[in-house]
Amino acid sequence: MRIIDGHAHVSETDYGSLDIYLSQIAQCGIQAGVIVPGGMMDVRRMTDYITGRAQPENPVPNNTYVARCMDTHKDMLWGLVCVDPHSSEAVQVLEQSLQHGFRGLKLNPMTHQFSFASKAIADLASLCGDHGVPVYTHVVYSPGASTSKFVSLAKNFPKTNFILGHMGFGPADQEGLEAAARLDNFFLETSTGSFLHIKEAVHRAGATKVLFGSEFPLSHPKVELEKILLLDIPASEKEQILGGNIMELLGLN
Repeated sequence: MRIIDGHAHVSETDYGSLDIYLSQIAQCGIQAGVIVPGGMMDVRRMTDYITGRAQPENPVPNNTYVARCMDTHKDMLWGLVCVDPHSSEAVQVLEQSLQHGFRGLKLNPMTHQFSFASKAIADLASLCGDHGVPVYTHVVYSPGASTSKFVSLAKNFPKTNFILGHMGFGPADQEGLEAAARLDNFFLETSTGSFLHIKEAVHRAGATKVLFGSEFPLSHPKVELEKILLLDIPASEKEQILGGNIMELLGLN
C-alpha cells in the first residue's frame, strides 16, 4: 500500500521547509504527498489569526517554491496552486499552473478573505471542472466562507470535485459530513479532524469520500496517520483513505 499525504504546507521557513517535511514523512512510512504553499501566516500563532488578533504577514502564496519542490521530486510530490481570487490574474495563474503540472486549486479564505459565492470563485471552480482537477479549501466562521457556502458551490458545479479541508469547521462539522454523504463531488480531508468524526464520516459517507492529510507543519504526519490506522475498518477501505482516493481525484491512476 502506497500512503499519500493529501495535504501539507511547505515554505521557505525554519519550521515548514521541504527538508523538514520529507524527514517527517520518512519517519512514518508515508511515500508521497500533496503540497501547497505555506508561510502566508505563521501557523505557530494560528489562534491569533482565527480570533482576528493577527493578520497574515505574507498574503502572496509562494507557488514558485512548491513548483521547485515538485520538479525535484516528480515521483512523490504533487502540488495544488494557491491563488488570490481578488486578483485580476487569478484565472490566468490557475490555467498556467495547471499547464506546468499542478494538480488542482488551493483556496485560503482566512488569508484572502473572499466569499465562496463570488463570481471570481465561480470562474475558478468552473475552470477546475474543465480540467478535471479538484478545489481544496478550509472554511472559516464567517457567512461568506462557511461550510454551507462551500457546499452550495459544490452543488452549483457538479462536474468539479471539491475537498473540504480538516473535515470542516470545528471538531464535528455536520454540514460537511452530510454533503459528503449526499454529493458525488464532495470529499472530506482528515487533517486535524477528531478521531470520532473521521470514524463517523467513514460510516456515513463511505471510505471513498474520506482522504488522509497531515496539515504539516501545524501537525506531524505521524500523528495524523495514526488516526486512520486506528480505524476499525477493512484494509481495502484504509487503502482508499490513505492513497487511493487522492490518486483518483488528482488523476494519478
